[in-house]
Amino acid sequence: MSLENWLNDKLIVKHRPSADEIAELLHICDRDLEKAAIIELGPDWRLSIAHNAAVQAAKAALAASGYRARREGQHYLLLQSLAFTMKTDASIIDQLNKFREKRNISDYERAGMVTEQEAAEMIALAKQLRADVKRWLDAHYPQLVREI
Repeated sequence: MSLENWLNDKLIVKHRPSADEIAELLHICDRDLEKAAIIELGPDWRLSIAHNAAVQAAKAALAASGYRARREGQHYLLLQSLAFTMKTDASIIDQLNKFREKRNISDYERAGMVTEQEAAEMIALAKQLRADVKRWLDAHYPQLVREI
């Protein structure tokens, strides 16, 4: 499997990224990481917000690579795309997917099932992904890196 396979399967489309777009996606990621640290929000919301931060970081990597995910199943695709864009280890992607599934249940089916430890793990994972994406962008797409 590759991004070209995904393109052929119409899961993603070609996209021309801009430095402004990448900066905005990383800004959303940073905003979400800041909000996820607010203990009073509770573990369900903190995990959900941190998950969104990770999705935005993955979206920045996919955009920098010249693609955009279709809407259907976008969160799953964006997280899975890290294997192709940044060559992220499968164990990290599996962890992100586990938290994506937990977030879906918490957001849509049953509240109160996320532990403080799970929220903290998702926040740490999102922070690490944000740092990894920035390093990867600096190394591979410096023309798309700018601070806002």
